[in-house]
Amino acid sequence: MNNISNVTEFVLLGLTHNEELQKVCFVLFLFFYLIIVLGNSLIVVTIIFSSRLNSPMYFFLSYLSFVDICYSSVTAPKMIADFLVEKKTISFVGCIAQLFGVHFFGCTEIFILTVMAYDRYIAICKPLHYMTIMTRQICGQMMAASWVGGFMHSMVQTLIVTQLPFCRPNEIDHYFCDVHPLLQLACTDTYIVGIIVVANSGMIALSCFFILVVSYIVILVSLKSHSSEGRRKALSTCASHVIVVILFFGPCTFT
Repeated sequence: MNNISNVTEFVLLGLTHNEELQKVCFVLFLFFYLIIVLGNSLIVVTIIFSSRLNSPMYFFLSYLSFVDICYSSVTAPKMIADFLVEKKTISFVGCIAQLFGVHFFGCTEIFILTVMAYDRYIAICKPLHYMTIMTRQICGQMMAASWVGGFMHSMVQTLIVTQLPFCRPNEIDHYFCDVHPLLQLACTDTYIVGIIVVANSGMIALSCFFILVVSYIVILVSLKSHSSEGRRKALSTCASHVIVVILFFGPCTFT
């Protein structure tokens, strides 16, 4: 910890310095955040208290919604509050905690989306064996593996950053604490560290995305042997998941 004694807090430069635009962003992002929290909370409560929604698909969906609430809550409240203050500061500990939370919940969400694709593959391609393969125990183990995988990924990213020496300046050109903006502030050569960080995140994202693509290719091929009604029903159950995958991995790939 002696490496970082020179920096006790960071300054987040945020999205804009225009005061009028900050007020607009405050209202806009607060609205979106409340919609995310209320919408996902409604999904979780509905699934928990509905005896009909007890299939593995809804089991995974409830956890996906819960993780989505946590993922949004790591950065959104701080960002929204910062729109109303002139100096947007965050403590070193708070910054590291935010970095950990972003990667923990973000990676866990990726794993859950991948598990859900596997669930749809079994349901559509092996319907007769679905209940024997996707048992409650197996679903629980998959969910636990998703949480553990997210935790391990986040620990690697966090430990890499905490071992770096930081000194002035302490301004982060971002609206939350992330690995790459922090690497730019380190008082040492971070080229090798940057490669490790990209390899760690990229390997997970690309591997899961590859599994997702392969799963849906197999599903689409298998639908040729289904009736038109069966194809319509299968596609309807997959459509929402595909949309979420595109909305999640699209910005990740761009970033």
